Amino acid sequence: MADLSLMEKIVSLAKRRGFVFPGSEIYGGLAGTYDYGPFGVALRDNIVRSWKEYFVQSQENVYEVDSSLILSGDVWKASGHADGFIDPMVKDLETGQNYRADHLLEEAGINPSGMSDQDIEEAIKKNNIKSPDGNELGGVSHFYLMLPTQIGAADESAHKTYLRPETAQGIFVNFKNIIDSIHPKLPFGIAQVGKAFRNEITPRNFLFRVREFEQMELEYFTYPEQAKEDFETWKNTIAAWLKEIGLNMNKVHEYETPSEDLSHYSDRTVDFQFDFPFGRSELYGLANRTSYDLKKHSEESGVALEYLDPETNMKVLPYVIEPSVGVGRVFLALLLSAYTEDELGGETRVLLKLPAKIAPVKAMVSPLLKNKPELVEKAREVRKELQKVHPAIAWDDNGNIGKRYRRQDEIGTPFCITIDFDTLGETPELKDTVTLRHRDTGEQERLTIEDVKKRIIDALA
Repeated sequence: MADLSLMEKIVSLAKRRGFVFPGSEIYGGLAGTYDYGPFGVALRDNIVRSWKEYFVQSQENVYEVDSSLILSGDVWKASGHADGFIDPMVKDLETGQNYRADHLLEEAGINPSGMSDQDIEEAIKKNNIKSPDGNELGGVSHFYLMLPTQIGAADESAHKTYLRPETAQGIFVNFKNIIDSIHPKLPFGIAQVGKAFRNEITPRNFLFRVREFEQMELEYFTYPEQAKEDFETWKNTIAAWLKEIGLNMNKVHEYETPSEDLSHYSDRTVDFQFDFPFGRSELYGLANRTSYDLKKHSEESGVALEYLDPETNMKVLPYVIEPSVGVGRVFLALLLSAYTEDELGGETRVLLKLPAKIAPVKAMVSPLLKNKPELVEKAREVRKELQKVHPAIAWDDNGNIGKRYRRQDEIGTPFCITIDFDTLGETPELKDTVTLRHRDTGEQERLTIEDVKKRIIDALA
């Protein structure tokens, strides 16, 4: 059963604590767009950094590119996006509001996979499906998902293209450049992290379905006969990474896409689905794209996109294994996994149990009283010392110490360090020690600064 109240809590916390804000909010907002606040940027960057460590830097033969957001319109013709990147749309006959027809079927418990437009229309009528406002729906029409743009000074001479709807094609068109400049040995991968844009009919569910999003994508080029083995390797890598960053693995499920529902380019697809409050939906996709993309771009561009095997001197058109994930979906799944309500000191509190590696702030340093200059000075010294271990050490002197702890709990900060009069030597044997509070338990211990450093280093290991 959907727990939409949890989603409301996540959205509220995200705004309240500076993770995510509605886009263009002071002008009434722009549906399907969101702005990341200070802690959201830090958390997002930690997710991306971790992904690069797993999928690029720790791999023997994976290279990173950053292609343009705007590619030649010919790229999208060759890939099939220009003609086939569409969604079935129906209109509320009373309000004029448009909706994804396949989404309405799914919400009614009907699987729309493989349905033609006529099949969708018949299913809507047969099951008496209405709009969310309870009104009659019109027939199915096509809605193009790509956002068009023009390059040039005048309409008549402008070159029509699109903001990229995915990052993969920017990798495929650079396949030859990587071979010619890096001279990698097959198998090898090309990775990219970057923005993509889709003109969604009905963006919804916070960061899950938006019009502007960031993808982390890897195209792993391999010998056709080795593709099945490499598919399994990357599947295991995905599962290991999701666990590493702190997702609740009880809510992660592998879904083998039936052959009749596979995309036109895919020989096999496995989706890692997550139990979101609004239902189980795709989080991370893994596809065997075969040689489809390289073949299409070779045909349309006239440029051979083959790999010359140095050992056999034979040309190979590689198969491609593609692990692909949206940063926003991982961000949302991570917040949902980390969100916890418990009782501490007789009061209910909210905290994010984020792994220290992923948490936007690693520790917070605070003077017990902000109106005591000697405490403030010592606290700033301690913060500078801890920042030698990691730069993400926050400062917080706003409100009483209890409020500071609660605020840091909601941000997901693993440790809070308080400088008090004992630190200054009021109790001689405690001089130069601080109070370290643990987020998950609320327990406190008295430690030297060097011991605090060790605690943070161990947590980040």
